[in-house]
Amino acid sequence: MDILFAQIQADLRSNDALRQSGALLQALQQSAAGRDISVLAKSACEEIVASPASAVCKKLSFDLIRSTRLTADLWETVCTGIRTDLDFPDPDVTAAAVSILAAIPSYRLGKLISDCNKEISSCFDSNSDNLRYSITETLGCVLARDDMVILCENNVNLLDKVSNWWKRIGQNMLDRADAVSKVAFESVGRLFQEFDSKRMSRLAGDKLVDSENSLAIRSNWVSSMVDFVWKKRNVLMSRSLILPIESFRSAVFPLVYAVKAVASGSVEVFQKLSKSSLSASRVESGNNAEKLVGVSDVVSHLAPFLASLDPALIFEVGINMLCLADVPGGKPEWASASITAILTLWDRQEFSAARESIVRAVVTNLHLLDLHMQVSLFKRLLLMVRNLRAESDRMHALACICRTALCVDLFAKESVRRGQKPLPGTDIASLFEDVRIKDDLHSITSKSLFREELVASLVESCFQLSLPLPEQKNSGTESRVIGALAYGTGYGALNWTEPALEVVEVCRPCVKWDCEGRTYAIDCYLKLLVRLCHIYDTRGGVKRVKDGASQDQILNETRLQNLQRELVKDLLLVNTPRICARLIWSVAEHIDLEGLDPLLADDPEDPLNIIITNIHKVLFDMDSSANTSNRLQDVQAVLLCAQRLGSRHPRAGQLMTKELEEFRNNGLADSVNKHQCRLILQRIKYVTNHQESKWSGVSETRGDYPFSHHKLTVQFYEASAAQDRKLEGLVHKAIQELWRPDPSELTVLLTKGVDSTFLKVPPSAYTLSGSSDPCYVEAYHLADSSDGKITLQLKVLNLTELELNRVDIRVGLSGALYFMDGSPQAVRQLRNLVSQDPVLCSVTVGVSHFERSDLWVQVLYYPFYGSGASGEYGEGDYTENDPQVMRQKQSLRPELGEPVVLRCQPYKIPLTELLLPHKISPVEYFRLWPSLPSIVEYTGAYTYEGSGFKATAAQQYGASPFLSGLKSLSSKPFHKVCSHILRTVAGFQLCFAAKTWYGGFVGMMIFGASEVSRNVDLGDETTTMMCKFVVRASDASIIKEIESDLQGWLDDITDGDVEYMPEDEVKIAAVERLRISMERIALLKAAQPSAQPPKSDDESEESQEEDEGEEKEEHESVEKKKKKKKKNENETDEEDGKPKGPSTLSKLTAEEAEHRALQAAVLQEWHMLCKERGVKVH
Repeated sequence: MDILFAQIQADLRSNDALRQSGALLQALQQSAAGRDISVLAKSACEEIVASPASAVCKKLSFDLIRSTRLTADLWETVCTGIRTDLDFPDPDVTAAAVSILAAIPSYRLGKLISDCNKEISSCFDSNSDNLRYSITETLGCVLARDDMVILCENNVNLLDKVSNWWKRIGQNMLDRADAVSKVAFESVGRLFQEFDSKRMSRLAGDKLVDSENSLAIRSNWVSSMVDFVWKKRNVLMSRSLILPIESFRSAVFPLVYAVKAVASGSVEVFQKLSKSSLSASRVESGNNAEKLVGVSDVVSHLAPFLASLDPALIFEVGINMLCLADVPGGKPEWASASITAILTLWDRQEFSAARESIVRAVVTNLHLLDLHMQVSLFKRLLLMVRNLRAESDRMHALACICRTALCVDLFAKESVRRGQKPLPGTDIASLFEDVRIKDDLHSITSKSLFREELVASLVESCFQLSLPLPEQKNSGTESRVIGALAYGTGYGALNWTEPALEVVEVCRPCVKWDCEGRTYAIDCYLKLLVRLCHIYDTRGGVKRVKDGASQDQILNETRLQNLQRELVKDLLLVNTPRICARLIWSVAEHIDLEGLDPLLADDPEDPLNIIITNIHKVLFDMDSSANTSNRLQDVQAVLLCAQRLGSRHPRAGQLMTKELEEFRNNGLADSVNKHQCRLILQRIKYVTNHQESKWSGVSETRGDYPFSHHKLTVQFYEASAAQDRKLEGLVHKAIQELWRPDPSELTVLLTKGVDSTFLKVPPSAYTLSGSSDPCYVEAYHLADSSDGKITLQLKVLNLTELELNRVDIRVGLSGALYFMDGSPQAVRQLRNLVSQDPVLCSVTVGVSHFERSDLWVQVLYYPFYGSGASGEYGEGDYTENDPQVMRQKQSLRPELGEPVVLRCQPYKIPLTELLLPHKISPVEYFRLWPSLPSIVEYTGAYTYEGSGFKATAAQQYGASPFLSGLKSLSSKPFHKVCSHILRTVAGFQLCFAAKTWYGGFVGMMIFGASEVSRNVDLGDETTTMMCKFVVRASDASIIKEIESDLQGWLDDITDGDVEYMPEDEVKIAAVERLRISMERIALLKAAQPSAQPPKSDDESEESQEEDEGEEKEEHESVEKKKKKKKKNENETDEEDGKPKGPSTLSKLTAEEAEHRALQAAVLQEWHMLCKERGVKVH
């Protein structure tokens, strides 16, 4: 291999273009084989990039550079070579040099573009098609990126140049060469896409904190380009028609985006955001008629291509026509033509790589079609979704389909109510009546999860429909759907129950499923059933017309009653043990017992008899293990059902009494169950004897389904529960994103303007350099949890009066950080630092796991750079004829000289950066808390200003002053689960939940109690808040990291406001407080008036005990005193000096009674402490 590399290097050093190109091709082969070719890349940089060579060799050498890593010195060589080549007379060499601009690192790109702006601008005017193609393609990639926006924000001259380049790229869409025109269309499309999604910037690893200026810069570029496309739309459409058919696809998106922006009015918002002085003089986007004609022209231009033979072109045109169908004035025909064409691709089994995209495009735009088309597509879509592989795609599609089903059902029913002709097949039952779907729902076992996903999505969609529909301020996709739903529900509070009733009927077979222990889908179903039974009050039977019930209500209640009877029969066929008790609960709570036929009391098919048989089965289930059923919970649920059933109906009471007596006397019942049975039997007996007092044993239904499936995987070891949690997460996410989506940044800006909260304040920077260093260095970081990356943004300022020719910034790592390319450190070379002129650079690192990490920055500057000797060549004339000497002379670099090394303080990455807020309900939080295996407890303290009165009684509303030390927690990545504040004693409990980037759960509870110090300063009190922090996590490594530096963790979460107190100090402080308490009690006793009423015997004994206690306290050292006693003492002190009238209940005054109670409490605690510590009291 060394011989091969030596041969390649020798060929690269030759002046023969053929040998050089052959050597470069061999090097690229070695790179593709995975070998390290950094040596060859170095040779290529020096021998070809930095020297005159043919265009082919330049192109190949740049390909070689892209496939390997270069040092900062070599990048400097490359940049020098590019600057030279941009002036080269051969346009192909210049085109090759331009093409590498996209690969130049961000920290070097700005200066290079600024230095070469004339050469770059002249490339647009070149006669060479190849050069115009290269400059349009490269700048189209580079100029849309975040790092260019940051550079333009800090450099006004560069901003003007880049804006002009965008105009030139726009004009190139009309270029005479097809290739140039195509790539210009692509570049403009990329600018529009980047404005919406920033996809390219994310791929390049750039992180941009959106400020007003950066947003204005992007908006300015986009609005000027939209303006250009709108004005020239007819010419551009004509130009795109004469492109080769394979290139036509790139011309579709820019046209559609610009026309849609004008037609929907969003371009006017872009112009406002851009704050440009030109925006006022720009042509107004015309009246509505012109907009409609413009949109219609583009649709007419695109429609013929739906019949193309190229699948990718059909898909591109179809997707973009769907966008136009959504603008004001769009027609359903445009959408139906597009969707039909896209579905044809599915039928032809072409374009199989885009199966997910095809389904996503169709289901997302279903609402644009008319009702007939939606119904006819429905069954077909269900089968397409069933065949999707990716879970997230399947869930999104299912959520769309379920919402469409509800929408169609509601819309059709409301249309019939309003006198229109009914459309067949619009009810839920008909929509889901496909044979394969029916078979799936009715089969007991199934290998696929699709049926569970379908039932869960349908039920969760019904629950979303029961909530108030979200308001839509902007027009577009969502507002159409919400308009249709609002039309269907007629804005009535309970109209959603009609489609929900059909959903419950369609999904009824799910209670019989055997899902290998999974219960999520069936739980969802039963929860909806219980909610409907509660709303329709099925316990009271079917309402009559004379009770005020409408015909629809009577029909719905009858259907629900029949469904209940069917479900009771299904009890005998339940295949999942955990579901049996849950189904008994769902039915028994709501069934109409009064409506049962008394003549069928002995019939085993009677619903009440079936329910009681199954209750017996649950109570006497011998072989239930923890994995198959949750016996403790099941028995509790069934006993509650027994109590309520027995109290509601005499016959049920008789049957239940018999069952409970039998269970009570059986060995399966533990002592708790036996006591419970005794209580239930007494209640049933009482109700039987007092028919008018049924309320004592039975309560009204609440529509509650207590078998909550909201648990986290950490609690369970069986696979089925973990699968349930995963399925639940996927369904919830898909439903939430569809029904209540978080608006994109752009949408927020379009609706709220620049005042929106998405314009973040850049993070505060930390100074890393010393006060007397010649270079000032400050840094801040940006974290990206989705990619697991952290970017360190550095600002370097030359504080000397000289120009520093070269400064190197080295960044090393410790902890869980790593560089993307695997190198041990990063080097950023900065050249020609002018005095007091800030230079920006950045380093992006990945984070592998949750651990405390640091970035170590070194600054190396070279005061003697460029002043070294010129070398030993060039002394005589003979050297001019030697090509080897000539080459070395060309590649000579100036001497570096000795660097001065400045070590900066490390930049610490806070642990909180690796956390994300985790939304969780208090019930789930407290259920999960005990099962978290790792725990750490520690104490912190902070002081707050304000008198005890101000902090407690007077502060009934607003933020409490005694939480001042924890106020920064609101800006940290913690979800505040709940809080409990006791204002009277300045105490609190706060609960927070978070997840690490890697899925570990972190729960934190903070308990606080205030300590008032009596050092009154200017009439105000300084108060110390003692906080007990308890942190629990699902993984021991998380707690280990937090525990390794508790003060550092406290600084991270409270921004340095809370000080860590070691346990020893806490104990010493407690001992001191107890000693002071005892001294005060002694003083109070000494200060008691001498004349006292005669004591009874009991009181004499009590005072003797107190005296003994005091003597013990004087001789013994005590370790601890609880805060509760301390608070009592403070309250006692505050009440000193306020004489009260004598008590009528005791011979003691109120003050004496309080002092004695306090004294007894202190002594009691002291005795307990002595016992615990094993201290002997003499």
